[in-house]
Amino acid sequence: MNQQASSASALPEEAAQYLTVNLGNEEYGVDILAVREIRGWTPVTRIPQAPDYVLGVLNLRGAIVPVLDLRLRFGLAREEYTATTVTVIVMVNGRQFGVVVDAVSDVVEVAPGDVRPVPDMGTTVDTEYLKGLTSVAERMVLLLDVDRLLQPQDAQMLEAALASTDVKAVA
Repeated sequence: MNQQASSASALPEEAAQYLTVNLGNEEYGVDILAVREIRGWTPVTRIPQAPDYVLGVLNLRGAIVPVLDLRLRFGLAREEYTATTVTVIVMVNGRQFGVVVDAVSDVVEVAPGDVRPVPDMGTTVDTEYLKGLTSVAERMVLLLDVDRLLQPQDAQMLEAALASTDVKAVA
């Protein structure tokens, strides 16, 4: 066996950083490498025939960005937006989109060995959007798989709707 190969495979994987966000009493982690910016809540332009969790689009320095309400995406009750409500802009597969959350908490570092698999418990959150669970200072953080939040069919539907709608009105 190659000595160099065996020592390279013994190196520990690096810890990942997650931005923690809140939805009600639950805390979720978003891979910090996917986060582009955090914006205070501002109204968006509604897109006709979009799913209910797609609030609409916003103009982000000339780019039209779809915005999802994470509560509605997860099938949770709609809540009034408050001073702590923010839109987290994330980049997935070269495409930006925003997710509206109740609040942001902090940035945590999670070692790969600290990530536990998602149990199949039939919770209110569909586990397809989760890539694992971890404990941070005695609180449970659900790690989101942001790649799965905007489904390919949703992205195609939004592209078609945007092409047929005058989005210049987005301010």
